[in-house]
Amino acid sequence: MTKDQTGRVIGAAFGLVFIQANAGTLPTPVAVPLRLLAVAAFLWAVVLGRRGQGTPAASEAGTGADTGTGTGTGTGTGFGRRYWYVVAAEVLGLVAGLLVISRVLHAPQAIVGWIAFVVGVHFSGLAVAWRRPAFHVLGASIAACGAAGLVLAALGAPAAAIGVAAGILPGVLLLASVRRPGRTDPAAPTA
Repeated sequence: MTKDQTGRVIGAAFGLVFIQANAGTLPTPVAVPLRLLAVAAFLWAVVLGRRGQGTPAASEAGTGADTGTGTGTGTGTGFGRRYWYVVAAEVLGLVAGLLVISRVLHAPQAIVGWIAFVVGVHFSGLAVAWRRPAFHVLGASIAACGAAGLVLAALGAPAAAIGVAAGILPGVLLLASVRRPGRTDPAAPTA
């Protein structure tokens, strides 16, 4: 699989995880169909990824991942240095925030909001590292969902509201973004 195909699967997998992990906050008649739709969307993205139909605008495997220079062709499966720098920053941000939320603030209801916020910021980092402007839109959208989840948690909103805002919506955004048929970035190389 190419980097873009692998990225499609990674993005879809995280979208699926966001939805599966947060659908439990909803009533069963809503949660079950939502979970099934998420699985179907994931499988569809995997099938398209394996067939190589298009390169997703929001795949994690952007240009230049082989060398870390941002000027690659989008082939191969290595992600490169820049990708790993962004992931390392993401992991550090997640761990630090989760420690503060759970041990200092004692606000476990805010965890999903923090995770979504950090994942959104991660896409903005990838947008810069790989010169993929479409990632800024996805990143800002997911970060906004995370921020909304944090605000809802601070206001004592029900778990379902927080789960929808900071978990299900980011999952839908990820699944929808990997289903796009091609690149929309003007700087993205053509095959």
